[in-house]
Amino acid sequence: MSLFTKWRALAETERTQEEYNAFWGEYLQKEQAVYEVILENPNEPLTGTVAALGKKYGMDSTTFLGFLDGINTSLKEAYDLEDLKATNKVILDVDLEKLYYNMLDAQADWLYDLPQWDSLLDENQRKDIKKSYSATKTVVKDRKVGRNEPCPCGSGKKYKQCCLNK
Repeated sequence: MSLFTKWRALAETERTQEEYNAFWGEYLQKEQAVYEVILENPNEPLTGTVAALGKKYGMDSTTFLGFLDGINTSLKEAYDLEDLKATNKVILDVDLEKLYYNMLDAQADWLYDLPQWDSLLDENQRKDIKKSYSATKTVVKDRKVGRNEPCPCGSGKKYKQCCLNK
């Protein structure tokens, strides 16, 4: 069984609300600690094996792979997580703008509000990223065709006598 499959099974395990809060609370603290290190040293990608990096940040290999699952789409070169083993070397070279965008998408305010962002992306850059993120969430409805308007299929008939009846 791959580490990724183990992570998914671990993350999706049925738990009581108390167990759920304890599991994710502990995981999110560790995740935040890794992000703080990444953001404090943006020009020095984290490098090492999955097991070594996990140990360095107080996680086992499976849990660190869960962290990789979260950051993978923000890396300059994403990994095929199914193929990663504890002994595989990884380089976490992060695209900061993508990372900020993905944190907004995950609604992870505890991550996109970290003070380390202040020195990496100025306020205008963060506003632009937030604006582009918000634009993807805006629903634009097509104009509704009225019963007595020409049918959009191009038949020349009124909509109520053409496609409305189909």
